[in-house]
Amino acid sequence: MKLATWNVNSVRARLSRVLDWLKRHDPDVVCLQETKVVDEQFPREPIEDAGYNVELFGQKTYNGVALLSKAPIEDVVRGLPDDAEDAERRVIAGIVGDLCVVSVYAPNGMALGHEKYHDKLMWFRRLRRFLEERYPAGEKVAVCGDFNVTFDDRDVFDPQLLHEQLHTSSEEREALRHLLGYGLHDALRKFHEQGGIYTWWDYRMLGFEKNRGLRIDHLLLTGPALEACVDVQVDREERKGKTPSDHAPVLAELR
Repeated sequence: MKLATWNVNSVRARLSRVLDWLKRHDPDVVCLQETKVVDEQFPREPIEDAGYNVELFGQKTYNGVALLSKAPIEDVVRGLPDDAEDAERRVIAGIVGDLCVVSVYAPNGMALGHEKYHDKLMWFRRLRRFLEERYPAGEKVAVCGDFNVTFDDRDVFDPQLLHEQLHTSSEEREALRHLLGYGLHDALRKFHEQGGIYTWWDYRMLGFEKNRGLRIDHLLLTGPALEACVDVQVDREERKGKTPSDHAPVLAELR
């Protein structure tokens, strides 16, 4: 099985790129973030024509997550159980075969000390509670998406410049490590211990061209899923060319 996660930064604006990418990589399951469209306006038909089942949890202009799968997606869950009625659309989960798949788009946090920063830290705890209550960590579970946090300084182009900034702060990293305590592992690090692997580059000031990036998009796998995982790669090529997302897809191969 080929599993992928990708913050597309507007699925309608980048539909042609999404369709080309699906054809080129032929993933079995895809977690999308920042679809930025209500479910009724999601470009379902061309993606279904490409061979995918589609499950959505969208929002106008902001946020939005989706699951695409060649196989049926069962037992779909939208949002966290304690979300307010008007909560942002940030989580969708489902079961594909023997794999529980969760697509997440973590809050940005705005700025250290901001109310939204504290909400972000609490959101990670709420996500862990949801996982513990819904999916046994002894099963194959993949929590994939844009977490808006780096694990450590290997994930940062200039750790000194960005020390204790948004996405690199100690509290955010601790929140991400606490999430791992549910029973998750950073799948990329099973195969790549070195730094300098990034998934996001700012559109401004030649961020990609100068490789001024961060690794904030992660594939987090429970032990059984990690054992089945034989490769993880970041598709840097998809960040190139005309009108790309500012994020690159991350792909894993599972036996």
